[in-house]
Amino acid sequence: MQWRNLILAAAVMVASPVLAAEHEGDHDMSDKALVILSSDSLQTQGMAMVLSRTMQQQGSDLSVLLCDQAGDLAVASYQSPEALKTAPGSPMASMKPEMLLQALIDDGAQVDVCALYLPNSDYAEEDLRQGVGVATPPPMAEMMRDPSIPVFTF
Repeated sequence: MQWRNLILAAAVMVASPVLAAEHEGDHDMSDKALVILSSDSLQTQGMAMVLSRTMQQQGSDLSVLLCDQAGDLAVASYQSPEALKTAPGSPMASMKPEMLLQALIDDGAQVDVCALYLPNSDYAEEDLRQGVGVATPPPMAEMMRDPSIPVFTF
């Protein structure tokens, strides 16, 4: 019985690095993701930003499209009326969706307002946060059609 356990342990030690190398690609987190946010709900905006930030921290190359009322988050002067309520002691305490959006931008996310946002608002492109662009339909539609890019809508 001891020999059997010893042989099994040796086999596991030898096979582990090989199996890990084989599955390394399974955990490649350099994937892309597209998040489309159009809700004006503080909680929905907050959760969209929290999940986007988490995907980014896990290695996703993130693109965010802000439409309708959610486009306001991209305006440099915009302040949500209140902070997100979280569990006591949460690192997210006192956070606002626009603060999380800024963190996404700072860490390299591509953030755009939809093509219809500025013409239907009181804002111009110069009012947007630094690093926020204006999406154009062809490249956005291409990303949405790409089966390798998951699309998340809020």
